[in-house]
Amino acid sequence: MTRTGELRGLARDALRRCGVDLPAGGTLTARTPITGEDLFAVPESGPDDVRAAIDAAHEAFLAWRAVPAPARGALVKRFGELLTEHKPALADLVGVEVGKIRSEALGEIQEMIDICDFAVGLSRQLEGRTMPSERPGHRLMETWHPLGVVGVISAFNFPAAVWSWNAALALVCGDTVVWKASELTPLTSHACSALLARAAIECGAPKDLNVLVVGGAEAAAPLLDSRLVPVVSATGSERMGAAVAPKVAARFGRLILELGGNNAAVVAPSADLDLAVRGIVFAAAGTAGQRCTTMRRVIVHESRADELVDRIAEVYGRLPIGDPFVDGTLVGPLISGAAYDAMQEALTRAKADGGTVVVGGERVDGPAGGYYVRPALVRMPAQTELVRRETFAPLLYVLTYRDYAEAVALHNGVPQGLSSAIFTTDQREAEQFMAADGSDCGIVNVNIGTSGAEIGGAFGGEKNTGGGRESGSDAWRGYMRRATNTVNYSRELPLAQGVNFG
Repeated sequence: MTRTGELRGLARDALRRCGVDLPAGGTLTARTPITGEDLFAVPESGPDDVRAAIDAAHEAFLAWRAVPAPARGALVKRFGELLTEHKPALADLVGVEVGKIRSEALGEIQEMIDICDFAVGLSRQLEGRTMPSERPGHRLMETWHPLGVVGVISAFNFPAAVWSWNAALALVCGDTVVWKASELTPLTSHACSALLARAAIECGAPKDLNVLVVGGAEAAAPLLDSRLVPVVSATGSERMGAAVAPKVAARFGRLILELGGNNAAVVAPSADLDLAVRGIVFAAAGTAGQRCTTMRRVIVHESRADELVDRIAEVYGRLPIGDPFVDGTLVGPLISGAAYDAMQEALTRAKADGGTVVVGGERVDGPAGGYYVRPALVRMPAQTELVRRETFAPLLYVLTYRDYAEAVALHNGVPQGLSSAIFTTDQREAEQFMAADGSDCGIVNVNIGTSGAEIGGAFGGEKNTGGGRESGSDAWRGYMRRATNTVNYSRELPLAQGVNFG
């Protein structure tokens, strides 16, 4: 049997374990980047299908919003249990469709389980404030209410986790979901949706709390235009966000955007280089450089630059690259030939801009048909327009600085603002980097890389990254509407600000 045949069998078995029986005759092709070949034909959603999905989710919302939040949490709890039970099968699908190594694929499913745990606790904590009134015999209070249908547009690189960040919170908040999954990962999205539908049946919840639609950009259009979708959460490129945002804003809808990340680490003179090298290599090469939090720039003090570059280059030269299902592999394939071409174009431009490729960039052996590439390390003389642009591949630029102010200026001198890091043993320097005049990103790390956020914190970034927040902290507020209530428990009717209308 060919490697593609083996992967096809693995995916079919994983789908079966998750309760999915794909109908025949679909017009969308599920493929694997491991060999670059097709797996199955699956159904593709058109605009009419999406409009029907919105209507169905809206009808479900009318019933779901009246269910007590702790009862909504019970559904999410059961979903988390099913995810735990089917974690290996879901990780198989992520590995087949995205090319993630086993530990990263399992880690993505664990993120789903973790956000379910978080959301279950949240279902008993959707609290509002009580505030003192200036009027005698009055009380001010806030209440939080469900908004409606949440449109979730997800990307290929995290085909399950990002949807779950939104869906788990939306469901406990009393909303329903229409999920426009990436057309590159239809198998994973069908499996996840099937498990949530099973949880809903077992818990006696309404049908259509989550409706899956899979298709290209045209399938997202009704989500952007419909007033029945008050919230749209979209993950993707800056270009995608620029197209999505005006359409939703034109109808006064809410946006949760998680777009490009041109993430950097500052390596200070006092940095522990053992720590820095480990953090940089994982953040830059993990998932073959195809994370929104992938490290794409290292800004290192000139006194440590040569040593740091040599050490990273040595590790890059021996990274195990290949089939992600083979034990020991750390870097799997790029998602497509187009991703490889974009990386090569960037390397050519970097050389033209005066950069030096220290190591990497070449294709390496792997299953035939896949695009396996050694992560590239490039020293740049300046932060050129190329460096300011995100290339979604394992391409790490190295810049040097002389003083802290220059490092921060270089760090912040890009349009994106997702994740950042500093490696330093100087407490003052670390605190400065986290201060208002330090990193301008939504995620600021000290002595760890830019990747690997935990679900307990709000996830998202500033500037061209979109400003949205998902996952932990108080991100739940983005899925609800706030009402300020005034209660008069007196027998008088005094007006605010001492107004007399007698």
